[in-house]
Amino acid sequence: MLKQRAACVGVLVCLGLVCVAGMVLSQPPRAVGVDAETGQVSNPASAIDVSKIYGKIQIVESFPDYKVQVVDSFPDLRVQVVNSFPDKSGKWQIVNSFPDFKIQIVESFPDFKIKYVSSFPGEE
Repeated sequence: MLKQRAACVGVLVCLGLVCVAGMVLSQPPRAVGVDAETGQVSNPASAIDVSKIYGKIQIVESFPDYKVQVVDSFPDLRVQVVNSFPDKSGKWQIVNSFPDFKIQIVESFPDFKIKYVSSFPGEE
């Protein structure tokens, strides 16, 4: 009697796992940054509003808010490093403490790309 009950419980557990696996596998794959209306994969940088990334910036090696690649052409944001009044898009004041954003400079797989400029900072 006890063996029959254990066998039934085992069969039910297996059936439950098969049902769950079937539901998971029947779902279409989801790509990061997919537009729900059009179904197209969007540019990861377009998901970030780079125009709002200004102010006091701390350059860090780990645990950044954003990973940034410095480029010479086709940046997402033109950055002007300033000593005071970092109050507009693309104006960054580099600080060591109490930052508005923490940035990590990377060579690949950035959240967005920047170019350092001496004038006309902001979105490209």
